[in-house]
Amino acid sequence: MSLPANVVSIHPYFKAHAGMAEAFRKSLPVFIERTATEELNLYYEFTSHDDEFFCREGYIGAEGVLAHLDNVGGPLGELLKIADLTRLEIHGPAEEIDKLRGPLGHLNPAWFTLECGVRP
Repeated sequence: MSLPANVVSIHPYFKAHAGMAEAFRKSLPVFIERTATEELNLYYEFTSHDDEFFCREGYIGAEGVLAHLDNVGGPLGELLKIADLTRLEIHGPAEEIDKLRGPLGHLNPAWFTLECGVRP
């Protein structure tokens, strides 16, 4: 599959509060259901290690990222009552990253700008 040139990926890392890892796991289907409806989503999956969780997700452009965050905003607010966002990375082309700096700057993400790559 060839990906568009404007792909943006976001990489949030969460740590469940003490005793809340199972509650975190049980909340994941809501995120999967909502994200499955998004036209600009390319991939979306969770991985875990004990009480730490990672969401690997990719979108077509900054617009895809913002649409996703709007779509899952309510459930994300609930999730953050049982877990902490410990790190957030945003990866993509400079022009797409620049579109996200204002709307997502308050989250203090690490911004990774695309240097080079292969697109089969």
